[in-house]
Amino acid sequence: MTTTTLQRPPAAAPGRLARLVRGRADDPAWARPALLGLLAATALLYLWALSASGWANDFYSAAAQAASRSWKAFFFGSSDASNFITVDKPPAALWVMGLSARLFGVGSWSLLAPQALIGVATVALLYATVRRWFGPAAGLLAGAVTALTPVATLIFRFNNPDALLTLLLVAGAYAVVRALEDGATRWLVLAGACVGVGFLAKQLQALLVVPAFALVYLAAAPGSLGRRLGQLVAAGAAMVASAGWWVAIVELLPASARPYIGGSQTNSILELTFGYNGLGRLTGDETGSVGGGPGGGWGQTGWTRMFGAEVGGQVAWLLPAAVALLAAGLWLTRRAQRTNRARAAFALWGGWLVVTGVVFSFMQGIFHAYYAVALAPAVGALVGMGATGLWEVRRSLVARWWLAGTVAVTAVWSWVLLRRTPDWHPELAPLVLLGGLAVAALIAAVPWQAAATSAWAGRGGRRMAAAVAGAGLLVALAGPAAYSLDTAATPHGGAIPSAGPAVQGGGPGGGPRGGGFRNGGGPPPGFGRDGGAGPFGQAAPGGPGGTAPGGAGGRGGMGGLLDGGTPDAELVALLRQDADRYTWVAAAVGSNSAAGVQLATGEPVMAIGGFNGSDPAPTLEQFRRYVAEGRIHWFLGGGRMGGRSMGGSDAARQISAWVADHFTATSVGGATVYDLTARAR
Repeated sequence: MTTTTLQRPPAAAPGRLARLVRGRADDPAWARPALLGLLAATALLYLWALSASGWANDFYSAAAQAASRSWKAFFFGSSDASNFITVDKPPAALWVMGLSARLFGVGSWSLLAPQALIGVATVALLYATVRRWFGPAAGLLAGAVTALTPVATLIFRFNNPDALLTLLLVAGAYAVVRALEDGATRWLVLAGACVGVGFLAKQLQALLVVPAFALVYLAAAPGSLGRRLGQLVAAGAAMVASAGWWVAIVELLPASARPYIGGSQTNSILELTFGYNGLGRLTGDETGSVGGGPGGGWGQTGWTRMFGAEVGGQVAWLLPAAVALLAAGLWLTRRAQRTNRARAAFALWGGWLVVTGVVFSFMQGIFHAYYAVALAPAVGALVGMGATGLWEVRRSLVARWWLAGTVAVTAVWSWVLLRRTPDWHPELAPLVLLGGLAVAALIAAVPWQAAATSAWAGRGGRRMAAAVAGAGLLVALAGPAAYSLDTAATPHGGAIPSAGPAVQGGGPGGGPRGGGFRNGGGPPPGFGRDGGAGPFGQAAPGGPGGTAPGGAGGRGGMGGLLDGGTPDAELVALLRQDADRYTWVAAAVGSNSAAGVQLATGEPVMAIGGFNGSDPAPTLEQFRRYVAEGRIHWFLGGGRMGGRSMGGSDAARQISAWVADHFTATSVGGATVYDLTARAR
C-alpha cells in the first residue's frame, strides 16, 4: 500500500526557488507543480469574492472588532471592547481575526481572509501528512478531496472557529505520523499541544481525535510498551498545559477582574466546558440553550444523520468511498507487523472518521451541519491513501473489483445527492451516474495483469491507465466540486450557514444572504418564527426592522437570535452622539442583536444575556446600577430572548420589562429605543 518512487542520480544542490518549484529529489517531476497548482486553485476558490459575505457571522465579527480595540477583550474573547461578556467559546479563533484586524483594520477581508488562508494551509498540511507514507499522488488526491468538500469551502470562507480547529487537528495528525516513524517524543508532545490549542478554539470537540491518536501510537509506534505509555502521558500533559493555562487564568481571576463567561449560568469557564459546550451537546440537556431539547430536537439522530438531507450534501459525497477504502486498507494490511505504517495510517484516519462521525450522528444537543467540516480531512486522507493504494495493485482481481465497486457506489451516491436538488443543474446527475458506472466497468473489465506483460504495457497502455484514473477522479469529484463552486458564489451570513444549493427538508441552515434558514427546513423548535414580536420590538417576520425568513435583518433592523442585521443610518448617528461619555453606547438583548449595532457604530454595545439572551448577565440589580451610574446611554427594545424553556436565566426579560415600565419608548430608524439617561417615569 505504498507508492514506488523514481530513482535519480545525485545532482547539484538546486537553488531555493528551484527547490520550491521542483520539490523533493525523490518525487516525480509533476509532483511539486501539481501541488502548487492545487494550492493556487484552493486559494482562488476560498478567496474569490470573499467580501460578498460582509461580516459573515456578526457574533464573532463583533468580538474580533472588540479584540482590535482592547487587549483585555482580545485575551478573554469579549463581545465588546468594554468587556461585559465573552462569546460562548474560548478565544483562539478570535486571536487570529483580532490580530488581522489590528494590522489591516476591521473589515470583511481582514476577518475572512485569515480563514481562507487557514483552509489553504490545511490542504497543504494534509498533503504533507499523506505524502510521507503514500506518495505525492495520494497526497494530492487527499488535498483535492478536502478542498472540494462543500462544507470545507463554506467554513474556510466564514469566520466560525471550526476553520482553525480543523487546521490544528490536521497538524496534530501530522505530528503523530512523524512520531510513528521513529518514536520521537517531541513529535507526540507537539501533537498533544495542537489538540490543546484546538480546545481553545472549540473546547471538547477537539478531543474527538484523541482516541485515534493515542490508540494508534500505543499499538504501532516503535519502542517498548512502557516507553510508549510514558510518551502518551507526556503528550497528555502537553495537551492539558496548552489549553489549561488560559482556563486556569480565567477560572482563578476574580469575576470583577474579567468579563462574564458567556454561555454559562454561573460565570464559570468550567461550566461552559462541561455543560453547554460539553456533555450537554451529547445529551441535549443544555441549560440556557434555545430550541431543540432532549431526544434529538436539533435534527434526526442515528446512523443516517451524516447522509440525510441536512448534512449529506455538505460532506458525505465520498463518505461511502472512504469507509470502503478504509476497510480495504485494514484488510490488506491485516497480517503486517505491528509497526506497519500503512495500517497505522488507515487506523489513524479511520479512527478520526469513525469517532467524530458517530458522535455527530448521535449527539442530541445543538448540532449544525457545518460541524461536519471536521470529517473532511479524514475522508480526504482515506480516499487518497485507499484509491492510490488499490490502483497500484489493480492487477489483483480482488483489488480491481473492490476499486471498481467503490467508484460505482460513489457514482450512484452522487446521483442520489444531486437528485435532492432536481432543479439545480439537472444534467449533472445523469452524467455523473453514467460516467461513474462506465469507469467502474473499465476498471473491472480491463485485464490489467495481461496488459502489463503485453505490448499494451507501453506508452499507449500508460496513457490508457492515466485516462481511466483521470475519468474516475472527474466523476468522483464532480458533485462536490459543483456544490463548492455554488457555495463560493453565494454570500453567507448568520449563525448557522449551509453549503451548496437549497435542499428541500434540509433542516436549519444559513440563509444565502443572511442568517435565515437555508435548505427549506425552518428554525429548530423554540425559535419562535410565529409572527409575534421580532427583534427590537418590530413586527416579525418581515416587518420593519424584523428578520424575514431566509434572510438577514432588513434595512433598519438590528437582527435577532441568528443574525446581526444592519441598523439604519439615523439610529447609528444617534448612538454615536457623545459615545465617549459612556461605557456602552447601548444595551440589547442577545449577542447578535448587539453585534450588528456594534459593528455599524464601532462602539461597545452590551449584549444582555449573551448569545441566547439566557445568561444571568447582568442581573436586574446590576443593570439598574449601571443605569444609575450613567454607563449605558440607550436600550434597544425587543431583542430575542431564548433559553428560558431550557432552564436559562430570566434576567433579560426582567430588564426589558423594567426599562419599558420606567423609560419612554421612541422609534428611530425603524427601531424602538429608550434613553436611559432621561428622567425615569
